[in-house]
Amino acid sequence: MSGLVVDVVVRRGDFEVAAAFEADVGETLALVGPNGSGKSTLVAALAGLVAPVHGRIELDGCALDADDVPSVPPERRPIGVVFQDLLLFPHLSALENVAFPLRARGVDRSTARRRAQELLERLGVGPRAGARPSELSGGEAQRVSLARALVARPALLLLDEPLSSLDVGVRARMRELLSEELARFPGVRVFVTHDPVEATSLADRLVLLEAGRVTQIGTPEEIRAMPRSRYAADLVGLNAFRGRLESAGEGVGRLVTDEGELTVALPPTYEGGEVIGLLRPVDVTLSLEPPAGSARNVLRGRVTSIAVDGERARLRIASAPPLVAEVTLGSLERLGLCEGAAVWASFKALEVQVLVD
Repeated sequence: MSGLVVDVVVRRGDFEVAAAFEADVGETLALVGPNGSGKSTLVAALAGLVAPVHGRIELDGCALDADDVPSVPPERRPIGVVFQDLLLFPHLSALENVAFPLRARGVDRSTARRRAQELLERLGVGPRAGARPSELSGGEAQRVSLARALVARPALLLLDEPLSSLDVGVRARMRELLSEELARFPGVRVFVTHDPVEATSLADRLVLLEAGRVTQIGTPEEIRAMPRSRYAADLVGLNAFRGRLESAGEGVGRLVTDEGELTVALPPTYEGGEVIGLLRPVDVTLSLEPPAGSARNVLRGRVTSIAVDGERARLRIASAPPLVAEVTLGSLERLGLCEGAAVWASFKALEVQVLVD
């Protein structure tokens, strides 16, 4: 079978990662999860840098790891890796860093340097070929690392948090470049990120990893339509409330969570069990005084963080249950909201979409 097949258990000390997923040739897969979820451990296992690996890792029909065959060593795996910390050789120039994988495979020096220079030119850092890593900017070093991963024309490209060390302006430009290179790369592409913008804009499918376990796999649209955890909902920009649903009158339900209760519309087909309530941040109305009107849900809390994106701002509110609200910058200024400010949040029962788990 062409592509990547993963079904493994990897242990590092007391921490265990268990993951099963597949990726086709020409597909970009994002491993997404909070810090400490096991993303980098899984990348290290794919690259052959952590042992033992129980289960199976298969690339284009060949077993790289399997319980019944010897593990393929890292240097023999047809894999290109961009590490989070880049790991460029400090004593080598950019050109020599990129040429290194070819030289290690026995390619003659002239051919290796020519192919390395071609890649550096394509990635916009050709003039910096003679510079050492300490002389490169963050964006330049990232491009050199990407060139080194691509130069041997691997079957699998692994990128571990490739943009995390860059500032905002450089990250935006690198995201465009990375998108072009991923589309150009003919094999399987797997990248690790905790950034929702990177995940949803660069990947065909997402593998969500939480506490060492895969909790959901799907396209960004599929996960947005039915997130299975609060983390998944937060990733695609939704509030998620998991709990039990109780009838509170004709057509009205009470969603009871561990952190508070909400009033919702009772689904006509509901027969019991856990549910997830989804609420768009733009449907949350904020005010400095108790709101008047017909909203069935009125919560009070303090603003714990504010993130500005373009002309809008997302606010996290320590209410019961906690909320994320989205407002325009004009509304933010008009209300005078800042971290620590007390605020009222309101929304209608019908604005909470109830999904039966």
